[in-house]
Amino acid sequence: MTVRVRFAPSPTGMFHVGGARSALQNWIYAKQQGGVFVLRIEDTDAARNRPEWTEGILSALDWIGIARGSYEGPYLQSSNAGEHRAAARRLHDAGRAYYCDCTRETVQARTGSQYQGYDGYCRDRGLGPGEGRALRFRTPDEGETVVVDLIRGEPTFENRLIEDFVIARGDGSPVFLLANVVDDLTMGITHVIRAEEHLPNTPKQQLLWDALGVKPPVWAHVPVVVNEKRQKLSKRRDKVALEAYRDEGYLADAMRNYLMLLGWAPSGDREIVPWSVIEAEFRLEEVNPSPAFFDEKKLRAFNGEYIRALPLDEFVVACQPWLTGTDTVAPPPWRPEEFDAEAFAKVAPLAQTRIAVLSEIVPNVDFLFVADPLIDEAAWTKAMKEGAAELLDAAVAGYEALASWDADALKSTLEAVGAERGLKLGKAQAPVRVAVTGRTVGLPLFESLEVLGRERTLARLRAARVRLV
Repeated sequence: MTVRVRFAPSPTGMFHVGGARSALQNWIYAKQQGGVFVLRIEDTDAARNRPEWTEGILSALDWIGIARGSYEGPYLQSSNAGEHRAAARRLHDAGRAYYCDCTRETVQARTGSQYQGYDGYCRDRGLGPGEGRALRFRTPDEGETVVVDLIRGEPTFENRLIEDFVIARGDGSPVFLLANVVDDLTMGITHVIRAEEHLPNTPKQQLLWDALGVKPPVWAHVPVVVNEKRQKLSKRRDKVALEAYRDEGYLADAMRNYLMLLGWAPSGDREIVPWSVIEAEFRLEEVNPSPAFFDEKKLRAFNGEYIRALPLDEFVVACQPWLTGTDTVAPPPWRPEEFDAEAFAKVAPLAQTRIAVLSEIVPNVDFLFVADPLIDEAAWTKAMKEGAAELLDAAVAGYEALASWDADALKSTLEAVGAERGLKLGKAQAPVRVAVTGRTVGLPLFESLEVLGRERTLARLRAARVRLV
């Protein structure tokens, strides 16, 4: 038997990091088993679906290494509508489903509760199809449904506690439960690896598989992903869009390494490992069923480690979208003709050790390419205290007299200027840094001044001195 897994997102919004984790787990499992990864776009929610969301799914999968052309699909769930309706008819003809004209209000009126499920009122009324009549599955009154799950063991559900659930709406269109089962059946899916939130639906879907006369797939429900408050990640509350992390400058290798650690760990006391190791060592049976904490701070640290591990030439290339601006990344604060690739190459090694996401390259190097420094007013107030004007005057005088414009000479000169005023270098360089870069923190100051050059450095120091008058 060839293993066939599927990833079946809905194109109703940005690509969720939890979905990305499930996609990677399916992808690795299929590769390990010599199987097939199927991509199915569940697009039957016409009111919420948008074509750009489908393209966003494909683009996000490309980014994390599940490239177009390397999997089967994408298939659109809507293209299988005929099979969905045919399955609903078979279930009705076999007596496994019946039509029901009850509304939510009539059920509540009969049961006296808004919380009680459907009461089976139409089970034996013999209704046929018609406007406003939903098709309900006839759940067995007795027995149990055992879900054999590679991660969770054998969760068991009493059939008497499962209401007769709707499988097709009054207009004949199938609901998710039936469409999902029929799609998996027609596509020959053997293993369903998906989020824990779908577990409550699984006994209903397994009953549908049984009623259609087909053995259900192997189930594996991976743990829910939660935030620092141990709440399920929500797009209304949390930063969950994979595209947002990509556009902020997270590396794909760092992201997929981190996502695979949500509920699983490689051997040994290590977390940052090559993808080849993850592909070799990952085991579905070893996934921890407990909720997995998506720690953005830890992800950021991961990303910094990956950035620092890049060969310098690859780091320079990786920074280009932020240095030049792209469709998804905001343009930098300098004009294209102001960018100096040679100057950037000189400071790139300094920047590589100091940024955690690639977008941080811009505020670290913008002073090199803008005509005037972008002054942070809070930084200005903090640095330009009493004595700053005189220190700037002395720095200008010292720098004008330098025979060699290099980092060592620049540092020695400012050290002497500070010593004359009883200041250590850290205090002495604060006004100079803000005058030249606009900020109190950034790349090493003297190496930055060396690259910026004598003329531009002195011009900015003089401009700052004028502002202090």
